[in-house]
Amino acid sequence: MPSHLFADRPAQPPEPASVDALISQARRLRGSLDAVRRDTAAGDGAQGRWQRALCDLAVHQLDDLHDQLGQLKKGLPPPAASDGRAQTQPGPDGGDVRDSADGRHTRIGSAEWNLLTDEASWSEGLFRIFGRSPAAGPLPLDELGSTLFSEDQPLLTAMLTACLVDGTPLDGEFRIVRPDGRVRTLHMRGEPVLDGDGCTASMWAVFRDVSELRRSQRAVHESRESLRHRREIARTEHRLAVELQEAVLPPWRTSLRLPHDSAGALDVASHHLPSAAGAPIGGDWYDALHLPDGHTLLTVGDLTGHGVTATSGMAMMLGALRGMGMAGIEPGPLMGWLNRLLEASVQPALGSAVCCRYDPGSRVLSWAQAGHPAPLLVRAGTGRTLAPPEGVLLGATTGAAYGQAEERLEAGDVLVLHTDGLLPYDAGLGRADGPERLLALAPRLSAASSAQDCLRTVVEEFGGDGREGGACVLVARIGT
Repeated sequence: MPSHLFADRPAQPPEPASVDALISQARRLRGSLDAVRRDTAAGDGAQGRWQRALCDLAVHQLDDLHDQLGQLKKGLPPPAASDGRAQTQPGPDGGDVRDSADGRHTRIGSAEWNLLTDEASWSEGLFRIFGRSPAAGPLPLDELGSTLFSEDQPLLTAMLTACLVDGTPLDGEFRIVRPDGRVRTLHMRGEPVLDGDGCTASMWAVFRDVSELRRSQRAVHESRESLRHRREIARTEHRLAVELQEAVLPPWRTSLRLPHDSAGALDVASHHLPSAAGAPIGGDWYDALHLPDGHTLLTVGDLTGHGVTATSGMAMMLGALRGMGMAGIEPGPLMGWLNRLLEASVQPALGSAVCCRYDPGSRVLSWAQAGHPAPLLVRAGTGRTLAPPEGVLLGATTGAAYGQAEERLEAGDVLVLHTDGLLPYDAGLGRADGPERLLALAPRLSAASSAQDCLRTVVEEFGGDGREGGACVLVARIGT
């Protein structure tokens, strides 16, 4: 078998035209990859880091391919300097080693060890990879392991033993420590060279410095693990938000009569429309509560934010609403207290809400709003939006004052309260025709026999529209 000494410089170069074509293809692919890398440079978060790490890994591999094709065409590069000494310049991050005359990375070198004469021959590239001066000569085979990490030395010993004793080809990676203290990862491939009697006379090997390649692969792996971890956290937070939302919102799923023993009682039905698949959980709420004085509290609202933060804030707001409603606080002052609550909250947020207090004896509805869509009143087949009293978003300003309005209701009237996410939104046209579509349902709502039928009508009209977030709708029908 012929010697493979200086395997990084072929004795008979291949046809230049074929190698040139491969080099051109590699160069074009490198240019396309640069364009992809520029497109991903602006990405934030784990997804963006993972994409950039993949691009960097591909860049390293294409650069290696380009260098190897160039060596395949031209052989070894010229001497590094006019004085014959290798020039070593560490990169700013302590990883890249540029010690050839043209500033390129030295990544390939070869060696042959003669087992009969104990002579060793190294290519110039291998001296550069090991950071060893050619004047010091190549390392003997039995001293090669002294340059390795202690934990990698058994691997090299096993590889060499299998090659020299059993004739197994060399193929493995290990880490070396250069004299300048820099650590490089090398991939070693080789074979034993047999004499005429079939005995091992020498051994050749080609070394490839894969430090940057492995660093890029580690970056890809770490970015992928970070992305997987973040996705797992997101799934967990989504599940917790859903569970918290289900635990806090009223448990009743059918019509509710409040109060139970009053002639002017409200027939109430409500529904939470979930967000689109994959969208985060928001802070929407609804509630209907029978108060100690015989009145009924109706409320819907929405807190900014998503996930556990939004649902926990929603739970806080709904708990405060129930407590102040039970204490007999009127809707206007109640909104003022909710505004103060958000101001004092550890996690700042904005909220919108509408709160109604209904007296079944007089059929008077007292209500207030904070930057929220006003209730829709349907009477005798005609719908209108109640004129809203003064009220800004909760948490928007300190000491805000909230007005309170009254509306006398009649038997058969239907009230529709909803959060902002119910109506479809168009980025260019705002709410588009959402309010008109809701008012157009007035004849059907008046003809419905129960609040549950009214709710079903609203959900059928708007439940199928794509929404980025969830929405709540509450329907109250005045009894006879």
